[in-house]
Amino acid sequence: MSINVLSYIVVMAGVTYLIRMLPFTLIRKEITNVYIKSFLYYVPFVTLSVMTFPAILNDTAGIWSGVAGFAVALILAFFGKSLIWVSISACVAVFITELIMY
Repeated sequence: MSINVLSYIVVMAGVTYLIRMLPFTLIRKEITNVYIKSFLYYVPFVTLSVMTFPAILNDTAGIWSGVAGFAVALILAFFGKSLIWVSISACVAVFITELIMY
């Protein structure tokens, strides 16, 4: 392995370690600000949504089948259906849309 690749790995490991270690060392007391607590509460949900939504639209044969599956999943989730029914219904919607359109 060349020295360049090894130095890249060491720098990347150091940056990753610092990003994870700094909040533990800099923030010693409990966060009491309501806005910051609210922001930190929603960060995992927003991150998951931002990573998942483009895949929903791009991983089908066309964008319209992805939109159809997403719409079905959104409606069923809004009405409180279980995760398995939401997933199966979205897959069926994508399948039917792709049969009709493509």
